[in-house]
Amino acid sequence: MEYIGEHLLPGQLGHLFIVLSLVASLIATFSYFKSAQSKNDIDAAYWKKLARIAFITEVISVFAIFSILFYIISNHLFEYKYAWQHSSRSLEVKYLLACFWEGQEGSFLLWSIWHCVLGLILIKTSKKWEAPVMTVVSLMQFALATMIAGIYFFGWKMGTNPFILLRDSGVLDNAPALHINGDVAMGLRQDYMLSIKDGNDLNPLLQNYWMVIHPPVLFMGFASTIVPFAFVIAGLWKKNFGEWTKPALPWALFSAAVFGVGIMMGAMWAYESLTFGGYWAWDPVENASLVPWLILISGIHTLLIYKHSGHSLRATNLFLILTFGFVLYSTFLTRSGILGETSVHAFTDLGMNMQLLVFLLMFVLPALVLLIIRYKEIPTIHKEENTSSREFWMFIGSLVFFLSALVIIGKTSIPVVNKILGTKIAPPEKAEFSYNQIMVFISIIIAVLTAVTQYLKYKNTSTKVFLKKILIPFVIAAIIATLVLVVGKVNYEKETFGFMVAIWMAVACSIFTIVANAAYIWLGLKGKLKLSGGSISHVGFGMVLLGILISSSNKEVLSNNIGGIPAPLDKNEDPRENLTLVKGLTVDMGKYSLTYEGDSSHPKKQLSYYKVHFKSKDGKEEFVLTPNSFVNYKGNEGLMSNPDARHYWNHDVFTYITSISNPDKTKDTTTFRPKDLKPGDTLFYSSGFIIYKNLNKKEDLPVDLFGKDGSLYEANLKVHSKTGSLYSIAPKLAMAKGNEMAVPDTVLAESIVLQLEKVNPDKSITLGIKESNAVMDYITLKAYKFPYIRLLWFGVVITAIGIIISMVRRIRLNRENVSQS
Repeated sequence: MEYIGEHLLPGQLGHLFIVLSLVASLIATFSYFKSAQSKNDIDAAYWKKLARIAFITEVISVFAIFSILFYIISNHLFEYKYAWQHSSRSLEVKYLLACFWEGQEGSFLLWSIWHCVLGLILIKTSKKWEAPVMTVVSLMQFALATMIAGIYFFGWKMGTNPFILLRDSGVLDNAPALHINGDVAMGLRQDYMLSIKDGNDLNPLLQNYWMVIHPPVLFMGFASTIVPFAFVIAGLWKKNFGEWTKPALPWALFSAAVFGVGIMMGAMWAYESLTFGGYWAWDPVENASLVPWLILISGIHTLLIYKHSGHSLRATNLFLILTFGFVLYSTFLTRSGILGETSVHAFTDLGMNMQLLVFLLMFVLPALVLLIIRYKEIPTIHKEENTSSREFWMFIGSLVFFLSALVIIGKTSIPVVNKILGTKIAPPEKAEFSYNQIMVFISIIIAVLTAVTQYLKYKNTSTKVFLKKILIPFVIAAIIATLVLVVGKVNYEKETFGFMVAIWMAVACSIFTIVANAAYIWLGLKGKLKLSGGSISHVGFGMVLLGILISSSNKEVLSNNIGGIPAPLDKNEDPRENLTLVKGLTVDMGKYSLTYEGDSSHPKKQLSYYKVHFKSKDGKEEFVLTPNSFVNYKGNEGLMSNPDARHYWNHDVFTYITSISNPDKTKDTTTFRPKDLKPGDTLFYSSGFIIYKNLNKKEDLPVDLFGKDGSLYEANLKVHSKTGSLYSIAPKLAMAKGNEMAVPDTVLAESIVLQLEKVNPDKSITLGIKESNAVMDYITLKAYKFPYIRLLWFGVVITAIGIIISMVRRIRLNRENVSQS
């Protein structure tokens, strides 16, 4: 049956290119393998040529799949499940790419795209290493192609196809109205597409510009880890155990820079989009991406040790294998559904658990087996490193990084252990603190090693010379650290005093790292920045540590609610830390006066922007923040908020909405209760009392509005709240052209409305009073102060710049060595 309104050609082309990609990547893998195994140059060249043709065909196919899927999403072809599930007509154009990688299929495709780019560069640059290295890359491309194949083999489905039609996905089985005679068994109506007006939309938390750029950078980091891994496999496979390290080192540095920036872009997204009040929460998915980066850093440092001393080649092989292995393991964790209840980042289970597990094991197990088989053949220097040598302490630092990664992944893998062993190990009550109490001591060790190691020489170092060089940076760092700790008041009092002392030590050591490495650029490298990549990246790393420690330990809640208006809050929010702002009323918050000035709505979504005016009490500072929130979005009850922040050089003021007034739930069903009052009388209400002061009559009013004998009465009232607040209010009663018209007045903060209903000659009045929650238009706000958080963001940039400088230098050295040989 042909269905009205369906566009089948894009999907058919997409299916074709998926199959072509799958076949081409398999041919490329086989051909590169044959080229690497060939005994003569003619056969090797023939197979390499065939492999290149197949790989380029695969590249064209992957980019075609990407283009077709983007066409389907951007043109709102909701007959395709992927477009319907992840996009909508109301979605802003700038977020269309984020729809692409919200789903598993699109994110696998993004990963594959980066492998295509890296593979083309490797074909151009890797020379004699091309065949064995590209065998591994092509095999990975084949594995990724199976993830989006959606092909059945003997009843088993391999992957999930992004071009599956909505009517074939089973989603519409729950919509009888779209079926013939309302009967699902009779099939869909021919015109069912006429009833599908819009898609399911992109997750509101992903509608942020960071989610347009963060996933591509992070997946470039994921993808790039295969290159050092492939060089390791090539070296072990061809028994060329040391030579592979030269081309692999620039790739490892590139991967570390991109991967690290990608992770911290995710932290920036969390800071700007999530409401846990920070940028890192030791979320399982955050951890799963951090662990391979930590191991990669270990591998880079052992690579440098091998280059300068001949030590640590075996450890380098292991670290680079495990880096890629934990990238695959993180893929399994985040896509298997195991973390679904413990992480806001995890994908849902698409029934691919076995395929994901095979994906992991088909690379990691053979690599580890090959390493074990070749282990004794890998050259090593049996003489122990001198404890005064640079390589000894670099290895200690690498080992600390590696062990910290194992601790993190061990804690993160508790759900996996529970599922495999059937245990019920509960996560710690204070999940963040369980990580922080370990990592703070690791940061102390790493910071000290990062500070002092560059002042040591390879092989051996004179103690006298070392102490002479390190003394000045140490003294300067000690003075700065003392000033920061005393003047900056770095106090974290939520946990034990011992933990606070550890934070002080970590702050001091981070400052030592920054000062010592900055000094080494001039003391050790004579100011030659081209040679200073390592020192620059270490300065950046020290800034990252210092920024994390100060911004987290000195994070201050500004929105202290003392005697304010209570509001309904999520169970995770502390009422004492959430300040309710009534529209139009100014409220004190620390050094600021805040006024909720109003809100505006998105023209197509249930998204509201709340305008909050900040003014410092000394009058020197004034700004407006507009945090926003999705309310009851797509049938989901509750509030989903996006923060807003004011950035200064030394701190951020960070705010987000925790509660809002809900007109649908607070419809005004109350009526005015009349009360006769004389001047000086008191009227009580639930939260205070009202005093009737006097009555004013205004005459000489516009005749065209009030008529000849028109008049306007105004009752002057004082409202005394039990909280101590005092309000003046003046309801009015107009006599216009023979008609009476009451003009009520409202005290929003007290949720009362007063209406002047009758005026007597003796100035006594009948006053109507109404108490109603519907009166008050309010928001509840949480505000933090993050001191010196820019140290963290600048530190990330400087770290990446230092690594890139090192990478460029290594590439140049490799080219010089090739030209000389």
